Amino acid sequence: MANANILAKKQEVIDEVKSKVESATTIVLFDYRGLTDNESKELRVKLREAGADYKVYKNTLMARAFNDLNIDVNASLEGPSAFAYGNDAVAPIKVLTEFAKTHPALVLKVGIVDGEISDTKQLAQLAKIPSREGLLTMLAGALIAIPRDLSISLDLYAKQKEEN
Repeated sequence: MANANILAKKQEVIDEVKSKVESATTIVLFDYRGLTDNESKELRVKLREAGADYKVYKNTLMARAFNDLNIDVNASLEGPSAFAYGNDAVAPIKVLTEFAKTHPALVLKVGIVDGEISDTKQLAQLAKIPSREGLLTMLAGALIAIPRDLSISLDLYAKQKEEN
């Protein structure tokens, strides 16, 4: 039987994974084989700039944590897996997708966005969504357009009335 200290440490890791999964909006599992140390550091910096991070855990411990949370991603835990997480729904996905374009060694496996499991096709679609700031800018532009168009219409109407 395994040593009690070892079992306690493993349970700590499982609890850590569970807390990260419960607190994160987005989780992405990806294969990092073939990335150099410098590339891994570069990826970590880019993720942190986007308000996300990643960590590598043993697949067996991640599988236990996901099973405890009733999330079925066991098929994606084949081979080395890293675990990216963040509170922005698309930021980690966008960073990993962009990074994978220039670093083919990085392969996305599966994601969990707002509690829903997303395959690689869905992750690719989510990566195309503008960032939160971009969406807010679009919303602000749309909201400004209404009073702008109204003021232009009223101005044209007033000029038309002056001419008559």
